[in-house]
Order: sequence, then C-alpha cells, then structure tokens
Amino acid sequence: MNESQIADIAHRTLIMAATLGIPLLVVCLVVGLVVSIFETATQIHEQSLNFLPKLVAVLLVLLIAGGWMVGQMTSFTHEVFNAIAGIT
Repeated sequence: MNESQIADIAHRTLIMAATLGIPLLVVCLVVGLVVSIFETATQIHEQSLNFLPKLVAVLLVLLIAGGWMVGQMTSFTHEVFNAIAGIT
C-alpha cells in the first residue's frame, strides 16, 4: 500500500464521515432555528425547550435513516478491510 492509496482511503473516510453526519447536523440546525424563532416570538426562554426538540428530531432521523447509515458504514468498512488485506 503506497501513499496514494492511503491518501485515497483517508479522503474517502472524511467523505463518509461528512455524508453520515450532515443529515443530523442539518436537522439540529433547522430545529434550533425554529425553536429560537419561537422563543423570540413568545419571550419564553427555557433551557429544556431548546434541548428536547433537538433530541427528538435527531432520534427521529436516526430511526428513519439509521439503517441506511449502518449500511453505508458497513460497506465502507468492508472496502477498507479488503484494501488492508490486499497489502503486499
């Protein structure tokens, strides 16, 4: 395994991490924005009001897309292990 193959695996690892993390981050961002607008409009500033909707939204995303995320991670792990096994 030479440097270009290692760099390719590192690049694909970063792309995979971004692919799996972006849906959760976008949901947190949207829910946080909606809750902030609600807090500003109603003058209610409660810490649990900010945390609980994000938690529920992330759990829903994990329930909906969790199977896909695990499948992506599993196939990528198999590819990396096969690349490591092919080292001569």
